Amino acid sequence: MRTLILVALLSLAACSVNSQYSEPWTVKAVGKTYEARDACLQRQAAPYAGDSADASSIGRIISANCQAETDALIASSNPHRDPAVTAAIRQDSDFRATGYVLKARGQNN
Repeated sequence: MRTLILVALLSLAACSVNSQYSEPWTVKAVGKTYEARDACLQRQAAPYAGDSADASSIGRIISANCQAETDALIASSNPHRDPAVTAAIRQDSDFRATGYVLKARGQNN
């Protein structure tokens, strides 16, 4: 009986393993490209601190200026080239860029 319980528990544990975490170098690469993208967005947002234009419009401009970093993030985190994932990362870049503009202006996002 104990053996049966042990086998059942091990089977359940194996089902819950996330394959992404079985490749730690992939997780590390995604983290580095994520940080590079965010650093670019933050750097690009600083000159717009005194600008009175719409923050979301500026955010899209900044996101476009950091296209290389965003593309690297997409490549590292979306190996199967799922268009929904690509669109979500691009939307996140716009959102984060807008947040960095607001932060540079001293506003809450």
